[in-house]
Amino acid sequence: MSTETKPPTPVAVSDWDIHTHQDKELVKGLGLTSATMLVMGSMIGSGIFIVSAEIARETASPALLVGAWVVTGFLTIVGALSYGELAAMMPRAGGQYVYLREALGPLWGFLYGWTLFLVIQTGTIAAVGVAFGKFLGIFFPSISSSNWILHFWKVPPIPIGPMVLGNMDVGLNTQNLAAILVVVALSIINIFGIKTGALIQNVFTIAKASALFGLVLLGIFIGRNAQAVAANFGDFWHNAGLGAQHAVQVGVGGPMVMVGTLTILAVAQVGSLFSADAWNNVTFTAGEVKNPNRNLPLSLAMGTGVVIALYIGCNFIYLSALPLMGSANGVTILERGIQYASEDRVGTAVMTQMFGSLGGWLMAGAILLSSFGCNNGLILAGARVYYAMAKDGLFFRNVAKLHPKYKTPAVSLMVQMVWTCVLCVSGSYGQLLDYIIFAVLVFYILTIFGLFVLRRTHPDAPRPYRAIGYPVLPAIYIVMALFIDVVLLRYKPQYTWPGLMIVLLGIPVYFLWSRRSGAATAA
Repeated sequence: MSTETKPPTPVAVSDWDIHTHQDKELVKGLGLTSATMLVMGSMIGSGIFIVSAEIARETASPALLVGAWVVTGFLTIVGALSYGELAAMMPRAGGQYVYLREALGPLWGFLYGWTLFLVIQTGTIAAVGVAFGKFLGIFFPSISSSNWILHFWKVPPIPIGPMVLGNMDVGLNTQNLAAILVVVALSIINIFGIKTGALIQNVFTIAKASALFGLVLLGIFIGRNAQAVAANFGDFWHNAGLGAQHAVQVGVGGPMVMVGTLTILAVAQVGSLFSADAWNNVTFTAGEVKNPNRNLPLSLAMGTGVVIALYIGCNFIYLSALPLMGSANGVTILERGIQYASEDRVGTAVMTQMFGSLGGWLMAGAILLSSFGCNNGLILAGARVYYAMAKDGLFFRNVAKLHPKYKTPAVSLMVQMVWTCVLCVSGSYGQLLDYIIFAVLVFYILTIFGLFVLRRTHPDAPRPYRAIGYPVLPAIYIVMALFIDVVLLRYKPQYTWPGLMIVLLGIPVYFLWSRRSGAATAA
């Protein structure tokens, strides 16, 4: 009887090993703690302190305000559990780009990477950087969007159907200069090794998660306001029945129509989904995660779970400190309520209600920490996607080069930095982010659909972790996310059609780039 060991049976697709082996040239510098901090730090920005005002105006119901965050939490955690299988299966730099490429084909991977570079990642970095500048201006009033260093021109509003393009200032002011300096500094710092970037991420994520937790604790013990508690929890289910009707404006300047509770909850997801987004960024760095088969699924599950719990807790604190219903003409914080908090800064209004002007300063400091740490995570992670695209011949060739000493995608970090700074100066990042909420959700749907595809096309591929609740939970995610996208397509076309156009513009770019890449390879 022969004792010769037979080689393992190869996976059906011949290039599976090529595409799914870990990147050998990258440094394994992220452990479980750092990976989890990257998930949490990329999620927590300034949105949790702001978007509840808009959600409150849309829903006019304490229960639906919380419900919007619960729906977002469910989708986020189910998405993370599903991505955990893909991440453990394909621990490669590029993450979601790789999953789409392997499951649905290179075109879909490219369209995701194209949209990520053009708008999603860079636009978010720009917006978070400008938010940093805005709150830094509370401490240093000379930092302001109206304090111009170079003002080139103001683009007038241009109505196109349900959209309004333009209406933005192009130039350099002290506020976006602060954003640019932060982006440049963090991009350069992240060249000096994954461990350096991870250290910054860990410190700032712990700080801002502690600040959120502190806000919840303060709200529980000293922030309760009898008037707000009576108004919000005395009639918690106000306007929340399935038969209730809610007014929503179709597009920009369109007619007001009445919709049901489920529809208004879907409309309200624009703010909460954006605030909880970027949890997938840890998958971009998979090639640098130690023991990725274990640490990637764990970091996704733990990071999203903790942040969603903090987000829901914060909204209960908002409801216990301020009445939901307010007046745009209200003079005091209580009169304005959550709906009309000054400049939508609900977190600042709550802290001011607790501690007076000192509370506003404390919250501004917390948001500075949050914005800085969030941008570090976004900058660190995003560069890995363009690096992976360049390795596939679908982005500038030099972007695939690593720093000779630190083994980081230095060129990719610089290219991302330059485009982000352009968005900061152009003033377009706010509109761009509005446009891509729909597209982001489409790519999440496609990626989770890819989980089903890979189960069928690669049944023997190694799966160290299998998605909890498969196939039920991923299927529920797809149905819910599709419903939200259809509702946004119908009632918020200003958020949908432009994002869809940005994605579709990538199709001819893909064929041009792949043809050029093929010609270069042949040569």
